Amino acid sequence: MKGETMATYIHYTQEQKDRARTTDLVDLLERQGERLKRSDAEYQWRDGSNKVTIKGNLWYHQYEQVGGDAIDFVRRFYNKDYPEAMEYLLNGYGGTLTAAPPVKRVEKDFEMPLRNDNMRRVYAYLLHQRGLDRDVINAFAHRQMIYESLPHHNAVFVGFDNDGVPRHAHKRGSGSQSTYKGNADGSTPEYSFHWNGTSNKIFLFEAPIDMLSYISMNPHGWQQHTYAASCSVADRVLFQCLKDNPNIREVYLCLDNDDAGQKACKRISDKLFVQGYKAEILTPTHKDWNEDLIIMQKEGEPQWTTQLS
Repeated sequence: MKGETMATYIHYTQEQKDRARTTDLVDLLERQGERLKRSDAEYQWRDGSNKVTIKGNLWYHQYEQVGGDAIDFVRRFYNKDYPEAMEYLLNGYGGTLTAAPPVKRVEKDFEMPLRNDNMRRVYAYLLHQRGLDRDVINAFAHRQMIYESLPHHNAVFVGFDNDGVPRHAHKRGSGSQSTYKGNADGSTPEYSFHWNGTSNKIFLFEAPIDMLSYISMNPHGWQQHTYAASCSVADRVLFQCLKDNPNIREVYLCLDNDDAGQKACKRISDKLFVQGYKAEILTPTHKDWNEDLIIMQKEGEPQWTTQLS
């Protein structure tokens, strides 16, 4: 038909696909002038403020918990479609294509961070820097779900499976200038930091501190509900909680008030709708729930209640 254009199909041989797929991502990024930080056998690269782990031709986005090979990398971060990514890689991205050596995937065993014999620094951090409610902190600490690590005195947020076995540990720097955060090696995302209640409601957050901030602002009867912090914008802990708590029918998505958080809310909401759950998005006024809590305390505003009884 006049005025229409048809997409051109390009056939790539398996050898070409393998060449593109196995491109060394460190070499690619360094040629583009990108800064990388070496960490043992891996490299760390920043996608904005989020960390991406690079190893050979493989990458993993720590925040969104997705990854892939060199083709996926160019499509995702260079905004190219499949043929464009293939041409970019096969043409040596302006130079000579360098293949990465085969990467052997090594599954690391989960190991809890070493525990300090007290929580003085972590309590000071959570109470004074983060503004969390002492009773809320105590409830989680009493269940061994929050503790202070050694030697760095990080706050550690522990997730347990249904048998009471720790399966996930999220670490957060407790120093006044620290921005460190990360999961312990071998952590299982399905069991990240969460609280099992008895009601038919669950509240999903990105970070443990956001989850605790929301509870601090909405303390009345909070123990009866289920709460989960994905330590990312993924939904694996949510669907594990739904599996473990079949009584839950109402899901409140409480991710950050930014592009990544709100896109994730829409994506997860669509999945929940298909599965027959009632989903509602609760958005913090500021960037996240902890920022809301701190500003509320500075301005002396009364605690607000978005939580449904």
